Amino acid sequence: MTRLALAALFLFAASPALAQSGLPPAPLAYNQLPDPAKEAEAKALMNTLRCLVCQGQSIADSDAEMAGDMRALVRERIDRGEKPEAIRAWLIERYGSYVSYDPPLDAATLPLWIAPLVLLAVGILLARSSIRRRRRH
Repeated sequence: MTRLALAALFLFAASPALAQSGLPPAPLAYNQLPDPAKEAEAKALMNTLRCLVCQGQSIADSDAEMAGDMRALVRERIDRGEKPEAIRAWLIERYGSYVSYDPPLDAATLPLWIAPLVLLAVGILLARSSIRRRRRH
């Protein structure tokens, strides 16, 4: 194996460890707001926003660095008096509808809204035909 190939292999193997920025977390990433009402408002919003790194967790539950940055951003904006709806709209504009667990109805998210109804209808039809077959025999 050549030195260049060995160096490339080492860099490829080390890349996940080098992916962390090493910067300290944003000040409000892990610290709550002093006003309990504002913190409750921020927490409610954070529970409805998807972590773009983990994708299966809300930013409130994720330990990803980006989720911490997003938590800090939400808390800062809530503390300044912005409404959760405005913050959500800004995040959707910036990151796309995927950031929200409750995406708006538009052409891109239409399959997300229709798929559960279609699957439910298919399940009902399959169950109904199965029950009819059993009654005949």
